[in-house]
Amino acid sequence: MSDDDDEVNYVKKTRTIHYGSLEDAEKARLEATSDDDNEDLKVSSVVQSSQIHISNEYMELEDSISKEKQALLEEFEKRKKARSINVSTDDGEVKKNLRQLNEPVCLFGEGPADRRNRLRDILACIGEDIITRREVEEEKKQLENSQESTWYHEGPESLRISRLWIAEYSLPRAKARLEEARLMRDLPDANRTARRQEIQKKLQVLAIHSSQIGDVRPISHCEFSPNSQLLATGSWTGLCKVWNVPSCELQQTLRGHNSNIGAIIFHPKATISQEESICNMVSCAFDGSVKLWNFKSEEPIADIEGHMPHRVSKMGFHPSGRFLGTCCYDCSWRLWDLHQCTEVLHQEGHGKAVHCISFQVDGSVCATGGLDGFGRVWDLRTGRCIMFMEGHLKGIFGIDFAPNGYQIATSSEDNTCKIWDLRKRSAFYTIPAHTNLISTIKYQKDGDFLVTSSFDCTVKLWTNRTWQPLKTLSGHDGKVMCADLSPDNQYVVSGSYDRTFKLWTPEG
Repeated sequence: MSDDDDEVNYVKKTRTIHYGSLEDAEKARLEATSDDDNEDLKVSSVVQSSQIHISNEYMELEDSISKEKQALLEEFEKRKKARSINVSTDDGEVKKNLRQLNEPVCLFGEGPADRRNRLRDILACIGEDIITRREVEEEKKQLENSQESTWYHEGPESLRISRLWIAEYSLPRAKARLEEARLMRDLPDANRTARRQEIQKKLQVLAIHSSQIGDVRPISHCEFSPNSQLLATGSWTGLCKVWNVPSCELQQTLRGHNSNIGAIIFHPKATISQEESICNMVSCAFDGSVKLWNFKSEEPIADIEGHMPHRVSKMGFHPSGRFLGTCCYDCSWRLWDLHQCTEVLHQEGHGKAVHCISFQVDGSVCATGGLDGFGRVWDLRTGRCIMFMEGHLKGIFGIDFAPNGYQIATSSEDNTCKIWDLRKRSAFYTIPAHTNLISTIKYQKDGDFLVTSSFDCTVKLWTNRTWQPLKTLSGHDGKVMCADLSPDNQYVVSGSYDRTFKLWTPEG
């Protein structure tokens, strides 16, 4: 066979080009499609007539396969992340971390290596930094608790001397008070009831005895002298004035403060056994100044420094007259020894400004109230807070110890008064006393009733047994900022924002 026969001749295919419209071809395609639909309808009719079950549900194989792959990938990622987490090799540290995560410290048959792997798996699921974050939260909680708790520090020698003196002074007085309480308990009930009824009848006929303009600005504080013959008032002009009772004649004007007066109080022995030339009164002001006064001069005889620039709101004398307690708006209160002429205690403990203070009749403890809505009772012999008074919704503006030594009355901005029992360390009665802030609360000398003053322009008297209102004294045109009871139980005084003070006494 020759080579010429093996050759294949290549013939190029000619390219065909069609001219004209494609409408005919499209019509033919549509007709073929309609024929196929008709055949499907025929098949479906046949199926329905023969009752053949055909399901339209399909198994999504690709979706199920993708989900399984996703789960495997997540498992691989988790294992990879777990391998990258650093876990302590110390078994004690591993147990501590498990305890912090609220997980079982040890499972049955689990060794240290298994425990480490379990901790690593847990951290891979919930986050590697969970332990660090919980430690930071615990530190914050501990810091907050430490800030709220009472703390103590070593005091000076003068404080030790003062506390020993207070202990020696208070124990005999407490013994005498308890003996007197036992004698009162042994009295017939008829005698005690008759005495209470007599006092209530006397209070229910209280009326205005006199009204006096005390100053050109509001009267912020008023207090009777121990012999009930003098009345001291302080106003927002910075002046303190001493008036005769019951004539309400001005006897002495005390000049020295340059800002609003917070309080002016008498020494417990003033007008009784105290000489007129020594300290008989103490006053404080909003600028932090505290001044000592006598009955001989209109100028202060001494200043107590250490509060400025913080406001000093209220003060209180220890029953002995040797110590003075001052409330400061730097969230603390101070105890001053007037014999040693020094500050023996600077006590913190309130979350906000300390507004009021009261000493127990024995002189062993004192109570303070703050604008944080809490009260505290302090043992002056040890410095400890022995009672925390929690219950008021707003700041405490008045506090006073009852003559029985174990009841404490507080008045608040929440329009209520609370009666606390020092023996039970809790409140046992709440008086919905007024319709506005209660500025003052005071016990009568014998403890049979107490008086409250309020920004609702009224003064009210309450019985000490059932805490029912005995009398409402209305007459002021402005909010009543202070009130007091005379030691001889003859007068009630109230000072108001309307610049006047009023004396109230039983009619007839």
